[in-house]
Amino acid sequence: MQIDFVKLWLSRILVALAVSAIYLYGYPTATISYFVVDLLHVAAGIVLTILLLIYFVRLLPRETLLARLGWISLAAGGVLGIVLIKIGTPLRLKPWLYAHIALCVVGVLFLTTSWLFSKGWLGGGVVRRGLGFVALMALAAGIAAGTWWTRDVAWKKANRISNPLMPAETMDGEGDGPQGKFFPSSAQTKHGGNIPSKYFMKSDACQRCHADIYKQWDSSMHHFSSFNNQWYRKSIEYMQDVAGVRSSKWCAGCHDPALLYSGLFDTPIKQIVDRPEARAGLGCLMCHSIVQVKSTMGQGDFFLEYPKLHELAASENPLVRKLHDFVVRLNPEPHRRTFLKPFMRADTAEFCSSCHKVHLDVPVNHYRWIRGFNEYDNWQASGVSGQGARAFYYPKAPMNCADCHMPQVPSGDDGNVNGLVHSHRFPGANTAVPTANQDQAQYEFAKRFLQDKQLSVDIFAISPAGKEINAPPRGGGGGPEISTTFAVGEEADISVPKGPAGEVRAITAPIDRTDAAVRLGDDVRVDVVVRTRKVGHFFPGGTVDAFDVWLELQATDEKGQVLFWSGKVEDDGQGPVEPGAHFYRSLQIDGHGNPVNKRNAWATRSVVYVHLIPPGAADTAHFRLHIPENAGDKITLHAKLNYRKFSWFNTHFSFAGVEASKNTSDAQAAPPAPANSTTTPDYDDRKWAFNGDTSRVSGNLKVIPDLPITTIAEDTKTLRVLPHGAAVPQPKTVSTKEDWMRWNDYGIGLFLQGDLKMAAAAFEKITEADPRNPDGWTNIGRVLVQEGDTAGARKVLEKALAIDPRLGRTNFFYARALKEDGEYESAMTHLRTVLEQFPRDRVVRNELGRVLFLQKRYADAVKEFEQTLSIDPEDLQAHYNLMLCYNGLGNDAKANEHKVRYLRFKADESAQAITGPYRQTHPEDNNERQAIHEHVSVALAQGQSKKAPPARVSADSTARGSTRPGGSN
Repeated sequence: MQIDFVKLWLSRILVALAVSAIYLYGYPTATISYFVVDLLHVAAGIVLTILLLIYFVRLLPRETLLARLGWISLAAGGVLGIVLIKIGTPLRLKPWLYAHIALCVVGVLFLTTSWLFSKGWLGGGVVRRGLGFVALMALAAGIAAGTWWTRDVAWKKANRISNPLMPAETMDGEGDGPQGKFFPSSAQTKHGGNIPSKYFMKSDACQRCHADIYKQWDSSMHHFSSFNNQWYRKSIEYMQDVAGVRSSKWCAGCHDPALLYSGLFDTPIKQIVDRPEARAGLGCLMCHSIVQVKSTMGQGDFFLEYPKLHELAASENPLVRKLHDFVVRLNPEPHRRTFLKPFMRADTAEFCSSCHKVHLDVPVNHYRWIRGFNEYDNWQASGVSGQGARAFYYPKAPMNCADCHMPQVPSGDDGNVNGLVHSHRFPGANTAVPTANQDQAQYEFAKRFLQDKQLSVDIFAISPAGKEINAPPRGGGGGPEISTTFAVGEEADISVPKGPAGEVRAITAPIDRTDAAVRLGDDVRVDVVVRTRKVGHFFPGGTVDAFDVWLELQATDEKGQVLFWSGKVEDDGQGPVEPGAHFYRSLQIDGHGNPVNKRNAWATRSVVYVHLIPPGAADTAHFRLHIPENAGDKITLHAKLNYRKFSWFNTHFSFAGVEASKNTSDAQAAPPAPANSTTTPDYDDRKWAFNGDTSRVSGNLKVIPDLPITTIAEDTKTLRVLPHGAAVPQPKTVSTKEDWMRWNDYGIGLFLQGDLKMAAAAFEKITEADPRNPDGWTNIGRVLVQEGDTAGARKVLEKALAIDPRLGRTNFFYARALKEDGEYESAMTHLRTVLEQFPRDRVVRNELGRVLFLQKRYADAVKEFEQTLSIDPEDLQAHYNLMLCYNGLGNDAKANEHKVRYLRFKADESAQAITGPYRQTHPEDNNERQAIHEHVSVALAQGQSKKAPPARVSADSTARGSTRPGGSN
């Protein structure tokens, strides 16, 4: 009698466990109800296992063979379950969890079958019973498949990032709009209200399970994104002083979650800068509380959600914390689903785009729509992403943001996969904040990242200088251009204008293969190639108006004389970079022509120049070197790509900048501003002195830091020097298979400048060295298409297609030549060949749409342009062409919708008029603005000896030992 009673309760408990198991596996959610069911499942499992073990011997003899196997399987599953209660079920122990599930499912299946047999419900006979058992297995498999689909497939499908086809007409349609709490940031909260500030300040709670990750984050730039970063702090204080508090919420959406989402940011930051919320930075619970990314248009375009059970995790009550941690370790799935959405892994780059891509508009800049920094679009359209067909190079495997900026590192943290986690130091290029924080480890980490073969420098060619070359910026290719302060790469087709340009020069290259020589008294042009190798976006990236990134070239002889120096740093390596250097940056000016150098991008009204290097591409810089009569027998050329996180001016302004007219006691202060000067959101005519109080600045250093200058890459070459009366050295080139990429990089740099003739000559060297290399022929064809020589382009591109018929970039340029010749059907065939391999290349999509438009197949063209908008809703070419297509279809309403967006995103050509006076008073910047230009040496004393002070530009120099990271000399 007792054993029957026990068996009855075992059966009841088993039914409850089965039902709860289906719920727990198929519908994991971080809710109180799920939390309670989880604990009840554990309790019931313990009771079942204990009862089984106590009555095991008495129970089995009474059962059929099938039931015995079922109880044995259940007992084994129960014992394993008790073990899992002790050790938990983190990712590395998931196999044991599934073993527990499998044993229990098998046990339930056998017991159910035995029970049905005993009732006669499966019929008589072996065949009928066998079929019944198969049907029961099928039912179990169906339930398992359904719960798996709900748990895995439906969850992932519901958590992907997709774009709307129609962006807002104005910024007022973004986020919550002008009445929203967080506007003009596009960020929103799911419940439409504030989130308590303390929620974003509980990162230390995460270290109970993720100690390694917490330690990495603690030194990271995410941690120092807010007012614990003096450069950011000064920029927002300045912005609020000039443009108001509300507009600065545009920055706060991604920089200051504890202030913005709690409502504290409505108060001017100077009044609350010492509060803990102002120094919380981007904690764990900022990124990991994003539950939806609405688009890839950036600007904080996401929804945040306040998790229901957060109070348990961050509770001050140790018993509550332990209970929370026990349940999370027992069943981490609800915790993982709360804080690690599928798009964070599957759509990593799109997730990152929500903050690493921005635009400004009237509520921010009181002007109009302008693209700000943008890491996403140029990555997405490049070869690095695996989505860009027209890239000069295709990588061995596509890479996304996390591959470089969150590399896997060893860790024993919960959640590790095979002993690895993604680094939350977020490797990047910020050497400034670690310097101010005296964090030597983070500084060294950033330095190693910068010097990890991210770029290369190659002193490649020399040639007779001839007349000075300063080709003005050439007009665009006739298409509309987007309004931007950032560079435009392969995501658009306007980077190189059409038409023949340049001339073929007699060069000697590569220098190290040709025993290059120069002659006393002559002028020569030195060509230096800088190539992006492991960079997945433009170099430099980010806030490119604030950096010092430049190419330095120095020439010395064996006597120790410095014969040439471009890119010298003033004040023995501690001051500003000489203005005639070859910079990589965006130079912007405000409405009165003042340089935008205070991180005041909202004041930008025009761009003097943008000079960045696309991913997988190159820049070719030109230097005019005079060989003096007193030079030695050998000249050593040394080129260095230098990086200083913030410019000299910006650092001094951030730490000690005060209006000069209010600080006339400083003898070094700039002259006071005119009495009638004013400051508005459009311009700031004030002069600045750098003698402000630094005792309360953010960071451990309470002085203006001398930021380290890092050499990212360098190269050295030597030249023989011939007497003045010797014969003129004859040009010589050597092309080998081993050097094909050097010639290609040289040609790419020339091509992107619009020096098309020289670029074609460089690419021809590839075909001479290796006629079976399709890239040489393809790039010659690329040049000829740009020049408008479609017949010549088709001839060389056909040679490339004969080698590799499906090469994406070749098919694209061949299609473009066919389109120009009116052969639309053939052009579409080649474009579709490209799209089969690269369906997300926006320019290829637009090109196919344009061909369809030219055939007056407007409806088909609309489909292609809408595909482009699904990749980037702000694509200017797509909106322009959709406007034309809908006009052709007679749909005026739709045409007008796209016209409004086209006019919103289109550049204001008249704004270039502002640059005229600035360029007249800044000849060095005017020189850098020219598409093809040369750099000359700074003035050098006659016979100047070579100096190498420790603080001069070198891999890890800082201005004074006392302000190095760590504070040591």
